[in-house]
This record gives sequence, structure tokens and C-alpha cells, in this order.
Amino acid sequence: MGSLRSDPVHRIHPEPIDHFDRLPDSILLLVFNKIGDVKALGRCCAVSRRFHSLVPQVENVVVRVDCVISDDDCSPSSSSYDKSRSAGPISNLFRFLLGGIVKPFQALAQFLGPKRSALNGTLNTRSSSSSLSVGPVRPGSDVNDGEMEQGGVTHHSPTQVLRNLNEIRFLRVELPSGELGIDDGVLLRWRADFGSTLDSCVILGAASVTKNVNFPVTECGNDGFCPNNSIANVDDNGSIPESFYTNGGLKLRVVWTISSLIAASARHYLLQPIIAEHKTLDSLVLTDVDGQGVLCMNRDQLEELRVKPLSASSASKRTLVPALNMRLWYAPQLELPDGVVLKGATLVAIRPSEQSASKKEISDASWLSTAFEEPYGTAAKMLVKRKTYCLEMNSF
Repeated sequence: MGSLRSDPVHRIHPEPIDHFDRLPDSILLLVFNKIGDVKALGRCCAVSRRFHSLVPQVENVVVRVDCVISDDDCSPSSSSYDKSRSAGPISNLFRFLLGGIVKPFQALAQFLGPKRSALNGTLNTRSSSSSLSVGPVRPGSDVNDGEMEQGGVTHHSPTQVLRNLNEIRFLRVELPSGELGIDDGVLLRWRADFGSTLDSCVILGAASVTKNVNFPVTECGNDGFCPNNSIANVDDNGSIPESFYTNGGLKLRVVWTISSLIAASARHYLLQPIIAEHKTLDSLVLTDVDGQGVLCMNRDQLEELRVKPLSASSASKRTLVPALNMRLWYAPQLELPDGVVLKGATLVAIRPSEQSASKKEISDASWLSTAFEEPYGTAAKMLVKRKTYCLEMNSF
């Protein structure tokens, strides 16, 4: 009785209980894997020693890049600019195409974020605004450590950001936007699968996308057949009209195809350090917030790249695109079951010329049906029912 009276404070205000301490590590890891975001995981590291020891075991990680910072290394006063001027108009066009597409992805080599001195002793995966730096490494920067200073901000390479995450199995990197500049209303989507080189690529494009508000919603079968869709099933045998060749339609599709392949190969090239360091990876996806392009690699493809190094293009920092076989489907106008109308709808399926015959025999429907999210997955199924046009492209 005397002992209870001697400590009345503890009777009125008992010691608080940290319920997280009562959870097993396996439950906490499930929570951290649901969080995924590398910046949020960085903040979790700073909460406690226990969290700091568990975060490196996370298997599902998402890196969201918030902005791109560009260096003005193409000014008229630069020597590279002078060389491009003397190389002729064709060279200038090539430089413009590569510059506009590849440069934003050179940024993937440098994630950056402000240093936070309070976490320097405990946290290497810093919680800050994920950004990208474009351009050469400045003198005095620590290249080996994957860092560089610019404007009082420290740039971190992907390897640096993910260094302490030792058990990553599923990695997703999201860029702030697609790298291909297209006009408003134009549709351009691509998905590419890579091993040590390109395995396959699917491109869906349309000159315009509109919505028919008066169109009744209909259900399509799994094969993309829409019984009430008169526009999708016009009696033209799927043939491309003559105007497609004379009004610049074919030229525009070629530009879409080359641009998408360059963008995909640039993304692939810049993922090498992450793939080499994180041998536990089962899946790697590099996409953008706009949903313009998606690069995917599964476990077998990741292992292939580690065993067989990629061939780099001599013209820029990207993977060499092999010689290709392409199949093209076109519809002057395609109306989807939800009323979305694609004008000049085009689907291009691409595989390397030297790819094994077993892969080539895979039906287009099974391969293309999962390439895009709806409603564009349905558009791909509908287009592949039309007449097929075969093309070839040399390595570049």
C-alpha cells in the first residue's frame, strides 16, 4: 500500500506504450513495401534505429523524379555547336533529334537533393525532392561517389540513392514527363522490353484523340471485336489509303517510330549501374508520369544484361538499336467502345531481325493485348485485326 502511495504520478500517467515495438519485423516490412517511395523510406530511416535497420530490406521501391535541371551546354559559343554548323543540314537535323530526346535521359544519371545535416550521420538515402541533372560533371565533383554540386544542391546518382537498399526485387522509376515533344491532342504511347539489347517494342499513335459523347457504350470481346462499332469495322479490308503516302502520314509514323526507339534505348543505357549493383532485382520499370513510354525488364532480361554487356551507340549515350522487322496496322478512324475516337490510328510491332523464330511465332493478339492500359489496349486489339504491312529498319 505504501509503495502505491509513493508513486502517484505513475498511477495517474502510466508509461506510454509504443505499439510499433509490439509488431514483428515481418509486419513492418510489409508496411514499408506498401510505402515503396524512396523519399518516404528515407524519412522512415530517421525515425528509429529499428526502422533504420529494416528499410534496407525493402523489396518494392519507387523512385519519383520531380524535375529536370539542364546545363546550357549547346550555346552558340560552344565548340560542339560550331562543329554541328559545319557538318551540314542533315547532321544538324540528327543532332536536334538526338538532343531533344536523349538529353533529358542523360539526367537519369544524376538524382539530386539538398543535404540535410541532421541526417548525415544516420541516413544515406536522403529524403528530399528527387531531381535530375542534365549535362557534364563539373570540376571538383566526386564522380566516384555519384555526387556533384550545382547551385548549392548535391546531385546523387541512382546508385547513390539506392545504395543502402540491399534487397530490392521490384524497382520502378518515374520520370516527370515524357521526353518526346508532341502536339496537344496527339497520341503517342510506346512500350519496350530489353535484355542486353531490344527484345520488342510496341508503339501506338494517333493524329488526334477526341470523345464522341453521343456514342453508345458497347462491350467488346476479348479479341477486340465490337459488333456495334461500324467505324472500327469499315469494309476497306484494312488497306492504307493512297493519301497516307502523299500527305506526310507515313513520314510522321516513321518519325514516331525512330523517336520512340531512341528514347527507349537511351533509358536502357542509363540503367546499367543500377542493374549491375542490385543483383536481387526481379523486375525493373522505367516510365514517366505522362504514361508516354514504358521500359520493362524481367529477371531473365536483367541477368542477360549482366552476363552480356550492351552495345553502345557511337553517336550518343544510348544502347545500339539492332536491325529490326516491323509490322504496321493503320485505320483512318477508329472508334473505341467508350466513344473515344482515334484519327489516323497506327500500331507498330517491332522485333529484332535476328530474334529466334519461336518468339516470332507468338500471336500478335497475345503479345499486344497487354502492352497498353485501357482504352488503348482495346485499340491495339482492334488494329491488329486489320491488314498487316511489313517494314524493315537497319541498326542505328
